[in-house]
Amino acid sequence: MNPHDLIETARRLAESGAALPTQADLRRAVSTAYYALFHCLAATAADLLTGSSRGSPEWHQVYRALEHGKVRGACQQQDVMRTFPTEVRTFGDTFIDLQKVRQQADYAHEGEYSKPDALDAISTVEDVINEFEQADVRHRRSFAVHVLFKRRQP
Repeated sequence: MNPHDLIETARRLAESGAALPTQADLRRAVSTAYYALFHCLAATAADLLTGSSRGSPEWHQVYRALEHGKVRGACQQQDVMRTFPTEVRTFGDTFIDLQKVRQQADYAHEGEYSKPDALDAISTVEDVINEFEQADVRHRRSFAVHVLFKRRQP
């Protein structure tokens, strides 16, 4: 799944209709923006840890190994996260924040979303993904290892 395609889908949903998209469209837009982050990380991990072509069994195994809660937990480990450059730390912080917003959008029935708030979330995710993709490959690979594997003392 291409994260940039998901961003465009989220933007279309948030801008659908005339001036006022439906709450369903806004909720789906916010959720889709979060999934752009998730799939960006999944593809990064699979690309950088397997060395295999996309579509290979090992690539899919790594891609599908990413778990939402484990990524959140890894991103909350500030002792490790502070060792990464800004692009990676920002990705982790945004992942945590958007996961909460996505869960509200998908499961909570109270509160309303505004079009400007949804578009702001989408733009933030787009910027974070673009910056993350420009980060040094060593740092992105190390981050992928951090979110996928349990840390054990040597």
